[in-house]
Amino acid sequence: MLPPLKRILVLGSGGRENALAWAMEKCKSVEEVFVTPGNGGTRDHRGCRCLDIKEDNIKALIHSCQSYKVDLIVIGPETPLAKGAADELRSAGLAVFGPGAHGAKLEASKSWAKELMIEAGIPTAKHWTAKTEEEALIVLQEFKNPLVVKADGLAAGKGVIVSETIEGTKTAIKEVFKGKFSSSDDTVVLEERLQGPEVSVFALCDGKRMVLLPPAQDHKRLREGDQGPNTGGMGAYAPAPLLNEASLQEVKTLILDPTLKALLSKGIDYRGVIYAGLMLTASGPRVIEFNCRFGDPECQTLMPLVGPELANVLHACALGALDKAPKLSFSNFCSACVVAATSGYPAASVSGDIVNINIELSESLQLFHAGTKYTKDKKIYTSGGRVLSVVAQGESFDIAFKNVYKGMENIHFNGITYRRDIGNQVRNF
Repeated sequence: MLPPLKRILVLGSGGRENALAWAMEKCKSVEEVFVTPGNGGTRDHRGCRCLDIKEDNIKALIHSCQSYKVDLIVIGPETPLAKGAADELRSAGLAVFGPGAHGAKLEASKSWAKELMIEAGIPTAKHWTAKTEEEALIVLQEFKNPLVVKADGLAAGKGVIVSETIEGTKTAIKEVFKGKFSSSDDTVVLEERLQGPEVSVFALCDGKRMVLLPPAQDHKRLREGDQGPNTGGMGAYAPAPLLNEASLQEVKTLILDPTLKALLSKGIDYRGVIYAGLMLTASGPRVIEFNCRFGDPECQTLMPLVGPELANVLHACALGALDKAPKLSFSNFCSACVVAATSGYPAASVSGDIVNINIELSESLQLFHAGTKYTKDKKIYTSGGRVLSVVAQGESFDIAFKNVYKGMENIHFNGITYRRDIGNQVRNF
């Protein structure tokens, strides 16, 4: 038997964490969900409330978790994971869903992740690691084709530049080494360009075992037609029909099982999400990247499809006891998510504008806040690039997307920006 699960703390302030808190509360035994620092929409979810503690204030987090008798901590963002927040919280005797700093290198260092993939025989793109601009340009000259340029470290989901020309690749290399992604400008990973649709697969791991969520597809580019700069994600849908049950199991056997085994061989007890960003090529699935947390906005579109057992499953993962968790159930509906951002995103974001929300929520229509702030005047203001996500479910993708865009019509703030073609691949599916 797993220990009782009554109080949960979700660490983070984005749309992913807002959706996770909403999903955690669906567990019958859960009495309260704390979110720190949370956002302007945390208070709107039943049983959820903010704690005014910064993500990096581990001492205060430990004190609050002990005071409130928190049974489970779910860490949302990659930055605290990479900095070892899970390690420190576990050292204080707390149950944590999220890998330690060593395991978080799956995302925090693309070169480290590539080495692990090569060692474990996991299919991925051919790559080169360069420590200087000169090294990178030599690789490009020898390859004689455009390459994908990736900042080695964390870059808030925006550290990848895909160029159509060799000159574009040269420019991207120079931009990265000049500090375009300031925390990741000392090493660059260059990759051959693969062809095929992309899909995201999430494995919930307890160190030795895993359970998979339905596949999802993200939309990274800012503008319609997959044009413009990469963003943190402008929308998503699930379950992505690109992978059926048989092909999802193939991904588990070919990619996820060997990854978890390789981590274990390095002494890493990985208790958290392994997010595999895949490209489905003519030769089979290939790993584009690994992340060490739930995707955003894939998390928002997935949470309404996941049954009330999710909190217990994450608790079991945190305790290394997934074999004792209840079976995770999933809805048969289609789920659609559209993100509303501020003008200027992702290069620069405008904050401080009033957000007017006149949406009528239901069992099949959700609103998850991200870059918002609730103030003393009882109003919601923008406070980040991606402001919120509207999510809807339906018996078909046509219905789901019709409902999500109808809901988005009732959201207003100065400079609101969102794509009108999210899910174009599966509408009428």
